[in-house]
Amino acid sequence: MKEQEMTQQGFKMRLKPGMAEEYRRRHDALWPELAEALTAAGIHDYSIFLDEETLILFAVLKLHPGHTADALPGLPVMRRWWDYMADIMEVQPDNRPCQWPLRPMFYFA
Repeated sequence: MKEQEMTQQGFKMRLKPGMAEEYRRRHDALWPELAEALTAAGIHDYSIFLDEETLILFAVLKLHPGHTADALPGLPVMRRWWDYMADIMEVQPDNRPCQWPLRPMFYFA
């Protein structure tokens, strides 16, 4: 049986105009309980980049084998974070950030 491998995901989101510095400020002060939830779900090496011309955020994260990231939307801390971020980015009616998955095209290790 082949051992499960770590996977990687990329997706994009969009900020509202004028909110780049506020977005950075909030993430620089990421809640410890949210960081713990992300780690417990198997997420690590998580980066978010901003295209300042389009306000598109590009995120890439790595997931450990057996991750439980799909359960994060059900966690109260995740819902609170979405509510906290809803005023500065495009969101769905439940305040979940609008996310568009990105197809991997190249990887160099």
